[in-house]
Amino acid sequence: MRRSASVLLVFITMVATQWSSVSSTYCKDMASSVYRPHSVTITEFGAVGDGVTLNTKAFQNAIFYLNSFADKGGAQLFVPAGRWLTGSFSLISHLTLSLDKDAEIIGSPDSSNWPAIDPLPSYGRGRELPGKRHQSLIFGSNLTDVIITGANGTIDGQGAIWWDWFYNNTLNYTRPHLVELMYSTDVVISNLTFKNSPYWNIHPVYCSQVLVQHVTILAPLNSPNTAGINPDSSTNVCIDHCYVRNGDDVIVIKSGWDEYGISFARPSTNISISNITGETRGGAGIAFGSEMSGGISEVRAEGLRIVNSMHGIRIKTAPGRGGYVKNVYISDVTMDNVSMAIRITGNFGEHPDDKYDRNALPMISNITIKNLVGVNVGVAGILEGIEGDNFSSICLSNVSLSVQSMHPWNCSLIQGYSNSVIPESCEQLRTDCGQTPICYDGGSSSAIHAQEPRHRLWSATRLLNPLLKSATL
Repeated sequence: MRRSASVLLVFITMVATQWSSVSSTYCKDMASSVYRPHSVTITEFGAVGDGVTLNTKAFQNAIFYLNSFADKGGAQLFVPAGRWLTGSFSLISHLTLSLDKDAEIIGSPDSSNWPAIDPLPSYGRGRELPGKRHQSLIFGSNLTDVIITGANGTIDGQGAIWWDWFYNNTLNYTRPHLVELMYSTDVVISNLTFKNSPYWNIHPVYCSQVLVQHVTILAPLNSPNTAGINPDSSTNVCIDHCYVRNGDDVIVIKSGWDEYGISFARPSTNISISNITGETRGGAGIAFGSEMSGGISEVRAEGLRIVNSMHGIRIKTAPGRGGYVKNVYISDVTMDNVSMAIRITGNFGEHPDDKYDRNALPMISNITIKNLVGVNVGVAGILEGIEGDNFSSICLSNVSLSVQSMHPWNCSLIQGYSNSVIPESCEQLRTDCGQTPICYDGGSSSAIHAQEPRHRLWSATRLLNPLLKSATL
């Protein structure tokens, strides 16, 4: 780390940010806690926190009882200290699920305790296998006003057995997530640790007004597809102050798969991401797609710290996806020991079936990446569009990378510009700034002039501390 720290100090004066923090209206309006006039403890329903007794019925019965208070200000289900083994259970509206600091909800290793449910309509089938998929450990659909929180209690999916089934090709259905909420609004997930998810960790899908804040997500770096926070066809999502160390993307935004996502036509939009530290061997710090057929837009991410990872920033798509990724603003990023800082891939991922439209080409445009500093970076970027579908307005500004490769950039079928990029960006992005007047700046339908960046000096403490802390975890 000493060499990394010294190189970072050299770069400090070259890095700037236009805004000090994410300040979206919908983020300000979200409350992380709500007073509930009624509260029960899971032990009142016969639960035993010995890590052996199966408590699925206790959770189900407690939540069924609390449903009678939904129109009386809602209710809280408290989980005290202990190890509470359970299968999948479903939440209700106007509910707070609250965990003690020494409480662990742990997933059953018996797959029969995770029911099979219908595939998502925007995917048309299970993501891993045709047909159904296992229900998440904590599930909900068509809910409003739901809070999952605690004093940093733990939700542990005990995913190792699921990872073995995946590697051995013995899964019957697509693996379950730790938390999935569908068609829901006013959702808060905060102050918890999520561990060892069988598949994705936190998956709000077809949701709005979602806040994920102060969560820690942990899984072995070689665990398959244990992506951290996955907003999917959701709007007004805020992700703030999270630490993720896992086997796949730290944060990934999705919106449906090929013809099913195109038909369902529900985009992910108005998403704010801030103050994230992540480490992943198999994915990216922040990713888009590859399932993005319903569209992704109006994304603003700031304050990303990505260490010891395969990719820093990644967009994944392919012919047949349709949809779009546009109006994306990423700023205030530091990377250390990242194999590839930026990657845009136009030929990624499989298809759900053979019915997809091969002429459905995705639109990738208005992507701004600025104020990025990286050390111990293998390759600066591989940016590859699709023949007949050039990706446009890819904008890099104030990017400083200490790159090991003799060929730092590889670009094809893209268009855009760059300003103050080290090492010098690929030819396709060397457009004269005076001839390219507009770059997306993170505001709705707003733009900035590339030749007029507004600078301020970062402090050494602000830049270095997150990376130094992450490297010791």
